[in-house]
Amino acid sequence: MATMVREPASPVKDKNYDLIHAVQMSLQHIWQLETYIADADARGDSELATWFRKIQENNRKAGEQGKQMLIERLQQEGR
Repeated sequence: MATMVREPASPVKDKNYDLIHAVQMSLQHIWQLETYIADADARGDSELATWFRKIQENNRKAGEQGKQMLIERLQQEGR
């Protein structure tokens, strides 16, 4: 039976940390998927390239939504 290893709790207790990290990961995946898309295109695998583009667009939307949420939360904190 496989044992799942849990990461230790983050020492960062900032309430926005998880949101910031999720936005960062979404934006990083957009960039990484460029390589995967280029690889699939180079192999002539348009089905896979299209699928990667869809994932990339979902990450782009998630990143934009997360950035907007962060802006709103930081503005509320500044009041």
